[in-house]
Amino acid sequence: MIMEFLEPAFMQRALIAAVLVGITAPAVGIFLVQRRQALMGDGIGHVAMTGVGLGFLLNSSPVWMATLVAVAGAVLMELIRTYGRTRGDLALALLFYGGMAGGVMLIQVGGGSNANLLSYLFGSLSTVSDEDVTAIGILAAFVILVTIGLRRQLFAVSQDEAYARVTGLPVRALNLLIAVTAAVTVTVAMRVVGLLLVSALMVVPVAAAQQLSRSFRATFILSVVIGTAVTLTGTITTYYQDLPPGSLIVLLAIGVFIVLTALSAPLARRRARAAAAEAGADGCDAQVPLTRRPTDDVTV
Repeated sequence: MIMEFLEPAFMQRALIAAVLVGITAPAVGIFLVQRRQALMGDGIGHVAMTGVGLGFLLNSSPVWMATLVAVAGAVLMELIRTYGRTRGDLALALLFYGGMAGGVMLIQVGGGSNANLLSYLFGSLSTVSDEDVTAIGILAAFVILVTIGLRRQLFAVSQDEAYARVTGLPVRALNLLIAVTAAVTVTVAMRVVGLLLVSALMVVPVAAAQQLSRSFRATFILSVVIGTAVTLTGTITTYYQDLPPGSLIVLLAIGVFIVLTALSAPLARRRARAAAAEAGADGCDAQVPLTRRPTDDVTV
């Protein structure tokens, strides 16, 4: 007998969207974490709000309009990061807050309601339409193709831009591609977790995976598994309990991070003792670090 939560059409759409978000958000987030740009998704989310408002104002798809505006904003953010040496922080602040304020204003002018605003800010699985699922599917396919097909190049430029440039990689183009892919991911996730919480889903599963994994490949795979697990669990739970889906999904991800952090502590100590014993057996006096960044292993 089919499970009850699979019967309603809105839940079928919500589960499809949740799986796609659970895969794409950590897949992009791992590169942002490596580049120490964990909050980039939050900034793009602010800018994407203007796209949502334009969608209401022009009576077009808010998802596609948000994608266009978010991509433009992400490219501008990357250019400011690269060339805005002196007043870059101020320019980014104006972009972020202007994007959010403009989006709220345009939604009201375009005839939207506070309910519409909240559904995009914090997610609303029950309002995901067939059109939204189609758009999310197309955008998610782009993200997956980029993050898997170009993972070696993206890892190289995220790890060390100078080295990547010396090896002949098109660093500027790859940086812009990461920014564009992050923008697309934000619009993919906004119907599930909301624009204000999407950055957490891009970062927290990656941080949780890093507690156990020691290579880029393992971190990538484990973070996607965690992201998919928490989005599905959160979506199914909201069917039975009247809870906000975006907030629940993010809290579940944080809970996984806390659990894996607690589990990783004794493992790290055991590895350190084993490494120290091996070094002692080889007659080495050098100290062995207690932890190691997962992405230090360049196996991709």
